Amino acid sequence: MQDKQHLALPSPEATAALARRLAPALKPGDVLLLEGPIGAGKTHFARALIQALLAEPEDVPSPTFTLVQTYETADGAEIWHADLYRLTDPSEVMELGLDAAFDSAICLVEWPDRLGEEAPEDALHLTFSGTEDEEARALVLQGPARWSALLQELGRADD
Repeated sequence: MQDKQHLALPSPEATAALARRLAPALKPGDVLLLEGPIGAGKTHFARALIQALLAEPEDVPSPTFTLVQTYETADGAEIWHADLYRLTDPSEVMELGLDAAFDSAICLVEWPDRLGEEAPEDALHLTFSGTEDEEARALVLQGPARWSALLQELGRADD
């Protein structure tokens, strides 16, 4: 069963604040699949989440051209930030080693449709979309039961 939470993000700052609230709840093996069109806020969200987990601030570039950027959390866990936009076949994902990272790292994957059947079943899906207000975003978070408590908490924080 999939639990779902709809959130309104009125500004880029609200998007970053949500990422900072979510970050401490993540652990190795957690996969976030970031969906939405170009400019919907996926990278902005990922950047804020990653920066919230780092021991020391550092630049967090978009992995559009490198495909994967890795980081280390303050407590030594790996973070993988992948942008699969340029991939054309799910077999290319395995060449990146992303399948192994799904088990051992905190993974943020932009353009997860490129994963095909390789998308982890227990991942949290975050679907970003624009609104009439250019600064605002709508976000739908959806995942299996293991994410229920977190989704409820995030929903309460949005009230």
